[in-house]
Amino acid sequence: MSVDINNESGLEADSPGLVRLATFTLDQLRIHPQAELSILLVDEDTMSAYHEKYMGEPGPTDVLSFPMDELQPPDDDEEPPLGMLGDVVLCPAVTSRQATEHGRSADAEAEYLLVHGMLHLLGYDHADDEEKAEMFGLKDRVLAAWAEQRPDRAGRS
Repeated sequence: MSVDINNESGLEADSPGLVRLATFTLDQLRIHPQAELSILLVDEDTMSAYHEKYMGEPGPTDVLSFPMDELQPPDDDEEPPLGMLGDVVLCPAVTSRQATEHGRSADAEAEYLLVHGMLHLLGYDHADDEEKAEMFGLKDRVLAAWAEQRPDRAGRS
C-alpha cells in the first residue's frame, strides 16, 4: 500500500505511527495492497480555508476527507478494489484541543480521526442513526484491533 504523509502543520505529530495505522486499517478493510492514500497535516488557517471552501462552514475542523476513486471494502467473495482512495486532512492543533474534551491523548485522538476520515473515503457516513451505528462500530473494531496488534506496543501487557 502506498500511504503518503505530509506534515505542513508546524506541529510535531507521530507521522510514522499514522502511516502504520493507515496501512493497518486498509489491510483490515481488505483494500487492495496497491491502493494509494494521502494524509495531510495542516495548520488551523489552512484547515479553516478548506472547511469553508469545501464544506461551507466557518473555522477549522478536525478532519476532512476528499475521496478520489470511491473505493469500498469488498464483500467476502470479491477481490479488493485497486485505486486512489484520496486525501485525509487532519489539523493537529484542533486535534490536541479536542483530545482533552474526549479524554484521549493527542495521538489517540489523531488515530481516531484518521480512521474516521478513512472510512469517509470508503463511502461510510453518519448522516442517520443506522449509518452512524455502522460507521462508528467499524471504526471502534478497527481501533480495538489496532490497540491489540500495533507494532510499537507488541509484547506489552
